[in-house]
Amino acid sequence: MLPVYICDDELNIRTAIRAALEKQILIQGYDMSVIACTHSPEEILAAVRQQRCRGIYFLDVELKDVSMDGFSLGQAIRRLDPRGFLIYVTGFKDLAFQTFKYHLEALDYIVKENPDQMYESIRNCLDIVIHRLSEEYKDRPAYFTIRASDMIRHVLLKDILFFETAGRTHRIALHSLHEQMDFIGSLGELEKQLPDSFLRTHRAYLVNTENIAELDLKHQQIRMVNGEICLMSRTARPLVLSKV
Repeated sequence: MLPVYICDDELNIRTAIRAALEKQILIQGYDMSVIACTHSPEEILAAVRQQRCRGIYFLDVELKDVSMDGFSLGQAIRRLDPRGFLIYVTGFKDLAFQTFKYHLEALDYIVKENPDQMYESIRNCLDIVIHRLSEEYKDRPAYFTIRASDMIRHVLLKDILFFETAGRTHRIALHSLHEQMDFIGSLGELEKQLPDSFLRTHRAYLVNTENIAELDLKHQQIRMVNGEICLMSRTARPLVLSKV
């Protein structure tokens, strides 16, 4: 998930930005969420330190009655998140020189004075972010895409531990190194879609053999790198042994 941060000293502006962002995220099913929406640079930086991942930042340039302006905040963010997407929301139309001066690479400058244009610019920024990330993923390890309700999630294949049938009919639970989620599907269909490193070890389990830590042949069990246990059928045993 991409965290989104908003820092503006005008309550009505940051409220409007948040509403526009959350509406677009919902419509498009983007894997994003607004983590912080505040007038305080310190609150933004605290949230960034807690998330520890690449984010999207909508920053006001002129932050009144606080310790730093938008450019200083951008510099502090760059030290924590060098590859994050900085977007400045301002009443000034030309800020290219200022961002150059502060050694900041801004994705866009959104002018506040026209609400309709501001909302359109916000939508365009999210589209650009998604496009850039898609281009980057072309040269990165493949990922598995989950479409659940109004949300689209991308999980790197190397981070997936296993899939198992969930308690409810036609539900699959995905276990990864970082999280667990469930979605509608079948192990049979997943087995056809995923690479050969994913092996059907049991009627209820589809395991990423690259994340197997240990086999317990006596109890017909597989221990994954995070300690979770999967079952192994007798018929699948020879194939599992050939993969590890």
